[in-house]
Amino acid sequence: MAPRGRDRGPVRSDPMALDPRTPVLVGVGQVTGRPVEGQPVTDRAEPVDLMAGALREAAADCAGAGAGDRLLARAESMRIMVPLSWGYINPGLLVSERLGLKPKEQALTAIGGNNPQTVVSATALAIAAGDLDVALLAGADCIFTRLAARRDPDRPILPWTVQPPGTPEPLRLGVDRAPTTEVEAAAGLDRPVRVYPLFENALRAAAGETIDEHQEKVSRMWARFSDVAATNPYAWSPRARSALEIRSVGPDNRMVSFPYAKLMNANDRVDQGAALILCSVEAARSAGVPEDRWVFPLSGADASDHWFLSHRQDLHSSPAIKLAGQRALRLAGRGIDDIAHIDLYSCFPCAVQIAANELGLPVDDPGRALTVTGGLGFAGGPGNNYVSHSIATMAGRLRADPGSVGLVTGLGWYVTKHAVGLWSTTPPAHGFVHESPQDEVDGLPQRPPASGFEGDATVETYTVIHERHGEPESAILSLLTDDGARAWGTLTDADTLRSLEVDEGCGRRARLGALGRTDLR
Repeated sequence: MAPRGRDRGPVRSDPMALDPRTPVLVGVGQVTGRPVEGQPVTDRAEPVDLMAGALREAAADCAGAGAGDRLLARAESMRIMVPLSWGYINPGLLVSERLGLKPKEQALTAIGGNNPQTVVSATALAIAAGDLDVALLAGADCIFTRLAARRDPDRPILPWTVQPPGTPEPLRLGVDRAPTTEVEAAAGLDRPVRVYPLFENALRAAAGETIDEHQEKVSRMWARFSDVAATNPYAWSPRARSALEIRSVGPDNRMVSFPYAKLMNANDRVDQGAALILCSVEAARSAGVPEDRWVFPLSGADASDHWFLSHRQDLHSSPAIKLAGQRALRLAGRGIDDIAHIDLYSCFPCAVQIAANELGLPVDDPGRALTVTGGLGFAGGPGNNYVSHSIATMAGRLRADPGSVGLVTGLGWYVTKHAVGLWSTTPPAHGFVHESPQDEVDGLPQRPPASGFEGDATVETYTVIHERHGEPESAILSLLTDDGARAWGTLTDADTLRSLEVDEGCGRRARLGALGRTDLR
C-alpha cells in the first residue's frame, strides 16, 4: 500500500512529454520583519518593500544559474493581495519599480483570506490557456509597524509611499462586498473577534460538550498548531505553547470574546510578506529551473456560503467548503485519505474545526497535522496574505516528499468565501482543472432574517465581549424564533454576562425586546 498522500499513478519518466502549457509553481519566498531592539519605527520596511523582498527570495528559490531573475524579467502580470496596513492605489507598480520590472499587467485583489489560492487557480487557468507565461503573486502587511507608530509617544510619521492622484488603477481581482447586513452590524457583528466566537459556541452546542470539555479540546488542538510554528523559521511566534497555557485566562492571555482568550485569536500584528512565481512548463524549462523545484497545482475549487450570517441554516457548518473540497478532490482524482500534507485556514479554532468536519479530517490525528505553518495565531496572520505563506511552506513540504499531495484552504470574511487547492510534485494527468459548486450551494436552504422581531426565542449561539482590561461588557446572541427565523440580540447585565461563561447559554429561552435588548429566561 502506498504511503498516505503519495501519487498512486506512474511516476513521470519523460518530462518532455508534459504539455508545455502546464502551469507550475517554481519559486516561493517568505520574509518576516521581526522587531529589532533599538530600531526606530520609521526605519522599518513598508509593505511593498516586503513584497519586493519576498519576490527576490522566490527568484532565488527557483535555483539554476539566474533562472529566477530570468523569470522575473519575463513576468507579464504582477498580482498583489491587497494590504490592509496601507492604502496604496496600485502597489504592484511600486513592487515592479523596486525590482526593475515592467509587467504589462498590474492587478490587486479584493479583501479576503481566500485570495491567494483563488488567484493561483485563476492564474493557472490563464497559463494553461496560453494567456500568460509568467505571473508573480505577492502580498505583505506591516500592521505591527503601524500599531507601533501609533503607540509611540512621539507619534512619528511613517515615511511610507503615497502614490499621487492619476496613478494608473490596477486590474481588480474579485469584488468587494459588505460582509454583514445593517442589522448584523448594528448588533455588533462588525469584526472577526466578535463573529467567530459565535461559530465556536455553536460547535460546542452541536457536539453536546460542556464549556470545560470544549475549551480543553480546542486548546489541545491549538497547542499542536503552536508546535508546528515552533519549527517554522518564518513564524512570527515560533514558540510551542501548552494547552493549559492557551486556555488559561490571565494578564498575558486576557479573554477577548468568549470563549476565545487572546492566544486563540489570529495574530495580525505582524510584518510579513510572501510571494509565488507561477509559469508554464515551457517558461520554466526556458529559464533553466531544475525540475526538482517544480510543484504543480493539480486542481482548485471556490465557493461561498450564503453571504450573510442571518441567512445561514446553522452557525456550526459550511456547505460551501464541503462541496468545494469534494469538487477539488474529485477533479484531481484523489480522496481525502490520499492527502499527506494539509493547511487549513486557521484564523480561529472554529474555522479549522468546521473545515475538518466538512472535509472528513480528524482534528487530532498524530500522523497528519492540519497546518504546515503553525496557523495565523502563531505563524502569523498578515491580513489577506496568510495563504501565500501556507502555499510557500507547502511547496517545501512537497519537494521534500516527492509524489505526495498537499491540500491548502483559504477563507474570506466570516466563514464566507472558500478556496481549496491541491498540489503535488507529480503533474496532473489531464492538466490543471478548476470548478465552482456555487450553484449547488446557492440552492441550499436559507433562514429568513427576523428583522424587528420582538418576542420569545431560543438562543442558538452567543459570545461575551470583554473590554481591554478583561471585564465583560456585553453579549451578542443569535436567536431563533419559533418559526425558524434568525434574530440578533444584545445584553449588558454584568451577572448574566459572567454566568454565560460558566453555564451553557445555547438552547436557553430568551425574550427579545426593542432595539435588540435581550433578557434570558
